[in-house]
Order: sequence, then C-alpha cells, then structure tokens
Amino acid sequence: MSQHPTRPATVSVFASPTSWIESDALRQCEQVAALDGMRHVAAMPDLHPGKGAPIGAAMASTLLYPFLVGSDIGCGIAVFPIRLRRAVPEKLAARFPDLDRALDPERDADDPAWAVLTGDVPAGHLDALGTVGRGNHFVELARVGAVLDAGHAGRLGLAAGELVLVVHSGSRGLGEQILRAHTETHGAGPAPDPDAYLARHDEAVRWGSLNRRLLAARVAHALGAEPTEPIVDQCHNLVEVRDGGYLHRKGAAPGDGRDVLVAGTRGTPSFLVAAHAGPDANHSVAHGAGRKMSRADALRRGRAKHTVEELRRTAVGSVVVCGERQLLFEEAPGAYKRIEQVIDDLVAHRLATPVASTVPLVTYKTPDAGPASRPQRRDDRRGRGRR
Repeated sequence: MSQHPTRPATVSVFASPTSWIESDALRQCEQVAALDGMRHVAAMPDLHPGKGAPIGAAMASTLLYPFLVGSDIGCGIAVFPIRLRRAVPEKLAARFPDLDRALDPERDADDPAWAVLTGDVPAGHLDALGTVGRGNHFVELARVGAVLDAGHAGRLGLAAGELVLVVHSGSRGLGEQILRAHTETHGAGPAPDPDAYLARHDEAVRWGSLNRRLLAARVAHALGAEPTEPIVDQCHNLVEVRDGGYLHRKGAAPGDGRDVLVAGTRGTPSFLVAAHAGPDANHSVAHGAGRKMSRADALRRGRAKHTVEELRRTAVGSVVVCGERQLLFEEAPGAYKRIEQVIDDLVAHRLATPVASTVPLVTYKTPDAGPASRPQRRDDRRGRGRR
C-alpha cells in the first residue's frame, strides 16, 4: 500500500441544497477527513451522524480503519422474487415465522431453509443464524410498484405488480466480535495487520449474505412459496482494497455498475436503482432514507402523536409485525428522511438510474408478542439507516 498522501483529504456531499443534512454528520465527515492517510470522503444524501463515524459515507484511505466500517460488518440488502397466489397483508403477516429463533443444525436439521447453504457456515458462526436482528433490520414482503426504466427492469426480470422479499440484515454478533478484538487493543486507530482484519471481515461479509438467503428461504417456505436466488444482494458496511488503498463504506452501497435497493421506510416505497457512481463519489450510492431523528427523539415524539395500533398499519396500507413497542416508535416512518429526495439527489448527481419502486405489504421487525412487549436485548441499537 502507498503511504500517506501529501495533500489533505477532500470531502464531497452528494445532496441538493434542499436536502436536510445534520451539521453533526458534516462535522463527522470533516473529522474523518483529518485522519492519517485519508484521501477522500464522499457523503451520500442519506448522511446522518453515527457512533464515531458518519453513516451514509464512503471513505478512501491509505490506512485501514475498522471503526469506519463499524460492528455490523456485512450488513446489506437483498431482493428475492417470490410467487404467491394471493397477497392479503393481514393473512400473510400472521404466517411469518419467528425470525428471533435461530436455526440450529441439530434441532432444525430437517428445516428446508438449509437447502440454500452450500459448503460450511462462514467462520463456523452458528450464533443467531437465520435471525433478522434489531435496529433498522427487517424482512419485507413488497409489491413492485412503478417501473421507471423498462430496460433495466427487464434485465432483472421485474414487472409491475410482481412480489419480492426484501431482506435487510448483517453479520449479527460476528461483526461485533471482530470490531471488539481490534478496538480493545487499538481503539479507533488503524489495523496494524490489514490482511488479518480483512480475512475475518470477508468471513463476516459472506456470513451476512448467507443469512439474508436463509431469512428469505424461511419466510418463503412459511408463506407457501419456493425460495429463489436474489436478483440484488449488496452489502453497505464493508471495506474493499481499491486503487492502492482502502475504501470504507458505512451505510453506503457499492455503486460501480451494481443494482442496489435503496430502502425507504416501512410506510413508503423503496427504490431499485442501477448505480453508476464514479471516483468523486468513491464509487458508492446511498443505502436508504437516512434517519432525521435520533431514536430517543422518535420515541418521545411518536408516543405523543401515535398509538401502538396506529403504527402497526402504515399509510400505504401495509402491516407491521413487531412485538416491541419501543422499536415501533423508534423506527416509525416519520423518523426518516424522504426517500424520494434521496433518489432525486442520486439522479441529480448522476450516481444512479431509478429502475422500479417497491411498495411494502408486510414489514417484519420482531415476532408479534401481542400487548406485552418483549424484553430488549443487547443488539437493539444495532442497525443504522432505516425502518
């Protein structure tokens, strides 16, 4: 790897003047730009403050900084076609499996979802396998809405009215173990042995992709459908070796000729885009709508405006499966930016071409526990961009 560049790092923000970007998030971008070895920081239109580093940013450096990827290494969004005879949200919501219950190779040896597993489980990490997690993670049954580019949609095999499963989840506890092993010794400093970090990082990325396939297969079987291969599966928390350095993405999806699902909220559309971002944007695009409220603010304001039952049905007529009341408020649609503005900014900056919208029918967060909410767990605050 080349050593430190002589010129200071640059920061580019790919958002229009009408887009709302928090000053704290911009300040974090400047702080990252001041790190040793940093070359360029590209901030996406869904930019918002994170823990120690901005979320919705792609950061190129001659040094590898694990904290710029964070603990949920391998988090990403996959899209799976699914065929169902009828799509009645209320009936299908009741059929979603318990995705808090991990798949156990011995206890669940006959579960048909295992068919998607080829080879060994990455890192041998069986903990939480087949579970969705908390925070902004979700599994969603959606309908393809407007087709915005017929050529790209045809290439993906999509048509208006068809159904898809959208899965947003990461490496669960595996990524946290990897980050903790680094920070306990080196804090927020660079990795002293980049190759050793990358080897573990790559396992977490593969684990996250496998887990999204397992989640989709579990839901497909529960709904009486056959599992399918994903037409999109892009990770947005990762680092890659590129151009003689390291390109870190935290809440930013690879945008160099990839198809990406940019997630809206559980009460608004999401958008499939064909990404074509160049070096100024660090070859990256937005990964979602981006928070405009902290979880504490969303909880406080939501409780003053909505009841739990109101939040279980969205403005687009979809159903939300979530047994944790606090999570319902924290991930309410109003806590996020307008997804349409994020997409408009990507288009205005020539980073992506919208292909199709997807409209939620059922969004699964946690098992429906009824009136009593389930106790919170350690990973309730994981996840960063949406829902």
